[in-house]
Amino acid sequence: MREVFTDVVVSAGWVVLGYVLLLDVTMLLLVLTGARRVSLSRRWSGAEGHSEIFASPLTPAVSLLIPAHDEEAGILDTLAAALGQRYPALEVILVDDGSTDRTFELVAARYELAEVTPRPTASLPVDGEILSVHRARTGDPLTVVRKSSVGRRSDALNAALNLARHPLVCMVDADSLLEEDALLRVARPFVEDPANVVAAGGVIRAVNGAHTDRGTVLEPRLSKHWLVRIQTVEYLRSFLLGRTGWADAHALLIISGAFGLFRRDLVVEVGGLDPHSLAEDAELVVTLQEHLRRHRRPHRVVFVPEPVCWTEVPETWGVLGRQRRRWAHGLGQLLWKHRRMIGNPRYGPVGLLALPFFLIFEFLGPVVEVFGLASIALAGGLGLLDLGTVAVMIGLALSVGTLLSVTAIAVEEFTYRRYRRGRDVVALLAAGVIENVGFRQAHAWFRLRGLLAALTRRNPVWTPMPRTGFSGAEPQQAREALPAS
Repeated sequence: MREVFTDVVVSAGWVVLGYVLLLDVTMLLLVLTGARRVSLSRRWSGAEGHSEIFASPLTPAVSLLIPAHDEEAGILDTLAAALGQRYPALEVILVDDGSTDRTFELVAARYELAEVTPRPTASLPVDGEILSVHRARTGDPLTVVRKSSVGRRSDALNAALNLARHPLVCMVDADSLLEEDALLRVARPFVEDPANVVAAGGVIRAVNGAHTDRGTVLEPRLSKHWLVRIQTVEYLRSFLLGRTGWADAHALLIISGAFGLFRRDLVVEVGGLDPHSLAEDAELVVTLQEHLRRHRRPHRVVFVPEPVCWTEVPETWGVLGRQRRRWAHGLGQLLWKHRRMIGNPRYGPVGLLALPFFLIFEFLGPVVEVFGLASIALAGGLGLLDLGTVAVMIGLALSVGTLLSVTAIAVEEFTYRRYRRGRDVVALLAAGVIENVGFRQAHAWFRLRGLLAALTRRNPVWTPMPRTGFSGAEPQQAREALPAS
């Protein structure tokens, strides 16, 4: 009996090792593909320069949509970055989604808001009550919608879509700062291929620790918190290279809700954002591709590795756990809703490559990692596994995982080099190693809990992350000028 148990445990250990190695090797291939694409994009200027795109009358106007709930810590910076975009035709629609802090008061004072009668351009369903609509009297193209909250970000975005007037809509989180030419760069594919491009995404980077002023990132710096540093490496690997690789395979599944540009007519055509999804960004991308494939309409979903949106990331394990559980729960919802696409050649690379990958490695991955590692630890504790075998298993997994992170950091340094201080680069490399010991296992546990929530069909609730805000004198002075509520 003991021998049978030992054989089962050893087999389970090798299965876990093989699973982890297969995942990391697949990611490494994606990262290398993405690295090649990033390198080529840096050397190739394209059909038009950005100045020509800015001056061209064919450049489509953009409605920039920002849902906000209790965002007083950074909302003025976010709006300053949004309204300061170098773009020929732009409007910003901020939705104050039931804030209980001074989000609206700060914006009203800064932009001299006046209530107006709304003129809807669409009739997407919105569960929260629209309380009022306001426009800026400072000359800024800013509209502010006040509504009651139903605890869903998608509801706020659908309310904004109902007032959006321009052919492209860009969805940005309220804790994010767009670089000055980010919108111009992410809109470039729509100018170069207007008949086919339906959505485009840019890079998300962690703003924690950076030196900012009035919505501008003056100097990217790493946070002193190792949890943030590890997430910085995660974002480099996932956004800069991973999604570039998926886009190159015509199988991009996710455009981040923090920075995504879409054709407004198609978003309205598919009914807006799913009000019940916790992964409304990925849900919208998959829904668009399913809809267009089903109707045999040509389309492209692209990823542009150059434009950057800087966003706050969790600084505590508790907040990180809630975020990652929500992501895993949302992924489960997405896979169940679009289950007929999985492995279906009718839906091209998305159905044959991306969705199976996310099912096997992202959704079911936590089960293998958590229970597999637990079985190895149990066997080691009972003396059923040779220590040399355990060392080989762990060493291989750590080596490939670390190689992934180092590759992402190297590409960042040789291309965009946002982090110019040598100590920041050293800290990134250290974080890439540390990520595989402790963080990855905790992340698997968070995802497992999200998976269980999805399987038990729990009622999903979108919980906003506590904000610390950005640095900068003007927004801080504006906040202090208002009386405490």
